[in-house]
Amino acid sequence: MSQLLDGNAVRDQIKAECRPRIECLLAHAGRAPGLAVVLVGENPASQVYVRSKTKTAAELGIYSETITPDASITTDELLQQIQVLNSRPEIDAILVQLPLPSHIAEQTILLAVAPEKDVDGFHPYNMGLLATGRPGLRPCTPAGIIQLLKRYQLPISGRHAVVVGRSTIVGKPMAFLLLAENATVTICHSRTRDLEDVCRQADILVAAIGRAALITGTYIKPGAVVVDVGMNQVTDPAEAERIFRPDRLAAFAKRGSMLVGDVHPGDVERLASAYTPVPGGVGPLTIAMLMQNTIEAAERRTGLPPSQC
Repeated sequence: MSQLLDGNAVRDQIKAECRPRIECLLAHAGRAPGLAVVLVGENPASQVYVRSKTKTAAELGIYSETITPDASITTDELLQQIQVLNSRPEIDAILVQLPLPSHIAEQTILLAVAPEKDVDGFHPYNMGLLATGRPGLRPCTPAGIIQLLKRYQLPISGRHAVVVGRSTIVGKPMAFLLLAENATVTICHSRTRDLEDVCRQADILVAAIGRAALITGTYIKPGAVVVDVGMNQVTDPAEAERIFRPDRLAAFAKRGSMLVGDVHPGDVERLASAYTPVPGGVGPLTIAMLMQNTIEAAERRTGLPPSQC
């Protein structure tokens, strides 16, 4: 029987480990870690994500504030706000919520965030540290996946890991983190030939391609560990019938939409030795690792070694 990898349970473990580190910072540095979230405009999905992040920060005792410039802000005006946050000593971590409005130069803004405050780990400096195996802030979702595999005691070393997707947010950093754990790593993308065959070779399959239930049973080696990073909203009844069991189709008909990952839920449950559900798998870990990165940034900036806590 397949083992369900509960991201909520691992999230709670990580949050519990964060609390004494925050108390240590309060005792030795005289303040809590500080997180600033920049939310441009009124994208409803982004607003939901930001509320979840700031709510978790408040629960843990992390100081947070949300900067909400109007969607009409220019790149230069937003750069000025980022520079102010870079200079504020009580702000240890800066998160620019993506996507930004199309008229803003997204890469210019991300590059403007001071690397030591780059809580998402997207800055080329931090990506370079990751690629060369040096300590630094890691992208939250891939780092959370490594925590999930380790805490469920699923072997990584010597295993063949296949990552489907090559984004700088998940795919590429995921590959580097798996390499650091001594996995043999293959990265696949939209131009990969014989994608099914490559995926079937995976002992660990990480799907992060952004297409609803693309990874079906023909892609999964029986007994593989499957990590589903996808978050796709299905609204088409024919697509829902392809993906969901009859008992879930009733829920789809009632709601008019359903959330599904990049992996076919029925096939992964049938074939994988362990897998992450959607929702409740990878998603909760991203916010937990954001909190951990905020604390790590504060420890580094205050000169407090993590071991001291």
